[in-house]
Amino acid sequence: MNTPPTSATEQQIAELVRRFYERALANDSLRPIFDATVTDWDTHHRVVQDFWSRTLLDTNRYRGHPYPVHAQLPLQPEHFDIWLGLFRETAREVLPADAAAQAIARAEHMAESFKAGMFSFPPYPGPKLWKPAL
Repeated sequence: MNTPPTSATEQQIAELVRRFYERALANDSLRPIFDATVTDWDTHHRVVQDFWSRTLLDTNRYRGHPYPVHAQLPLQPEHFDIWLGLFRETAREVLPADAAAQAIARAEHMAESFKAGMFSFPPYPGPKLWKPAL
């Protein structure tokens, strides 16, 4: 995704990540997911900062794929709505308007893509054991 750089700084991105996770961990619906998943917050913050640095500043610091990690979490569709609300609020507070709009658009796209991949189809029950009619 080659988008033009925004007016955000690495310091603002770090602040975005820090404040967002403060809010997420204060949320009764999101905190249990993070508590069960994240064991090293410093590393987690660095990875997320690298992701947003790539998204907003077109750096090469993040080369991963966030979907497979999130697809294995015990998430429900409403978790994405809560996450987006907290993220929008934090981005608008911390980032310049153009960077906030770009970050929010990316987060909304990711949330919709993740939900489509995680919840659009019923779980695969495995192979059907059937006998052909004679």
